[in-house]
Amino acid sequence: MRRVEDRGRRGRRGVRRPALLVTVLVLLLLGGAGPASAHAALTATDPADGTVLRTAPRDITLTFTESVGLRDDSFRVLDPGGRRVRTGEAGHADGRSDTARVTLPERLGPGTYTVAWRVVSADSHPVSGAFTFSVGKRSATAAPVATGPVEDPLTGALHQGARYLAYLAFALLTGTAAFVVRCRPPDPAPLRALAATAWWTLLAATVALLLLRAPYEAGTGPATALDPGALAGTLTGRPGALLLVRLALLPPARLLLQRLLRPAPGPRTTALALPPAVALALTWSGADHAAAGRQVPVALACSVLHLLATAVWLGGLTALLTLLRRAPDLPAATVARFSRLALTAVTVLAVTGTYQSWRGLGSWPALTGTTYGRLLLAKLAAVAALLTAAALSRHWTNRLPAPTATRTPVPAWAATRVPPPADNPPLTPAPPPAPGTTARRALRRTVLVEAAVAAVVLALTTALTSTPPGRSETAAARAAPVAALPPASVTTMPFDVGTPGGKGTVQLTLDPGRTGDNAVQAVVFASDGGLTAVPGLRLSFTLPARDLGPIDAGLTDRGGYWSTDSVTLPLPGTWTARVTVRTSEVDQVTGTTRVRIMR
Repeated sequence: MRRVEDRGRRGRRGVRRPALLVTVLVLLLLGGAGPASAHAALTATDPADGTVLRTAPRDITLTFTESVGLRDDSFRVLDPGGRRVRTGEAGHADGRSDTARVTLPERLGPGTYTVAWRVVSADSHPVSGAFTFSVGKRSATAAPVATGPVEDPLTGALHQGARYLAYLAFALLTGTAAFVVRCRPPDPAPLRALAATAWWTLLAATVALLLLRAPYEAGTGPATALDPGALAGTLTGRPGALLLVRLALLPPARLLLQRLLRPAPGPRTTALALPPAVALALTWSGADHAAAGRQVPVALACSVLHLLATAVWLGGLTALLTLLRRAPDLPAATVARFSRLALTAVTVLAVTGTYQSWRGLGSWPALTGTTYGRLLLAKLAAVAALLTAAALSRHWTNRLPAPTATRTPVPAWAATRVPPPADNPPLTPAPPPAPGTTARRALRRTVLVEAAVAAVVLALTTALTSTPPGRSETAAARAAPVAALPPASVTTMPFDVGTPGGKGTVQLTLDPGRTGDNAVQAVVFASDGGLTAVPGLRLSFTLPARDLGPIDAGLTDRGGYWSTDSVTLPLPGTWTARVTVRTSEVDQVTGTTRVRIMR
């Protein structure tokens, strides 16, 4: 009867395992519109991008979706000639952490100015962009638009590698401690080398992240990591401060782990194992996506639980694999305890992962339409493979022989203490294979597969933490017209009137280059590339696809260039601009060029 009941329980477990897999995937995919934020996106600029002001502004203000940190070089303002304008110190407008403001000089000459900005999101990742505004009138030429230094490839690779090693080492440390406390292996000595390697790796990765923080934010090469001023700036920011806290937590964590790895750690030691793990997890969550947006307390709690559950599962897997390889006689009870511990960790991952996915995606289209969503799908596929391997491990765990309390029978000659005759030793049959040998070998293989897939899951998790969430990417796309550069449609048309010095180019600028009213500016360049004045310039637009036009632009000579404040182009499409250039009283030429007008 007991065997029948055991088979029934195992059958029910076999039914529940696929159900659990489906439940985890469905829960993780559940998403909806949400207000959570991370990776700040620019929503507005003052002055607005591409505007022409009658008088020079006193300051420049940027508004973001979330709070941002400012650097010494957060603003670079370039005048029409490309020279940098001396500005005041960057700060937050009206004490609002989601704004950035810089004061301009009292007098700015006429022309187009370029503003390049670079700030640090509340989740510790830098964002940058640029926009333009004009004083009095647009310049015939504007300074090249630059968003500041782009991310240095070597710095980015080193920073990402250090982040991955830090996650991996934390998982090994925490998972090993949880395995010893909850699974109670009879001899945890084989885990000491694993724990020591993880501790030193986490120490080295944290130091590397601390040094690379400044060049990562500035987008410079790793050679600037040792700059004292940059390092001092890192230590005063939240990411740097959290890295320092992590370094301070590592020595006591190592002492506690050494006590845990003794043959029989006391109850007080095991009770003290949880707080250091939670504190270490907070050094990640406090400088990541959970630290930005609404519901920050809930997000931080979920992030810590998610990280701890990941570490317990993946790090515990590695500890189990180590013991299975070095201690082939590991009791089945220890393996069964880890199986139950892993099931609890998976449940926590499902609940916290659901919330994090809802908070990060913001909408169903973001699941396939953003980089964050596609990485999340890849992670879910890897998690599905991991759960499949875990189900196989549980299957072979149930096949391990249970411990028995029976004793080995004592031979009769031993009981009477009479040794057997020396010339006729008893025949000793070959010992039968140990029960459960096949199950143990299969269990080692499946746990090894689990550990390999777990490394992939951890790599995808690292990539997700450094990728703008789908909600933020969608918000940035909606705000793109505010910060898109250049804001206007620019096209050129060469001309040649057939006389000496009669060659040149007409540059047409339509602002904003969309349906409705557009400001038009036409600048004439001579064959040598310099500006030149012409006595006459006419411009008209037609839309052949809709048989619309010609619409005369009515350009006015502005003393060096020709422009009009408004010409109405009512429909989107590829318009034909017809330009007539008169270089003298008798010489003129007409040419055409295409202009794309957006909706």
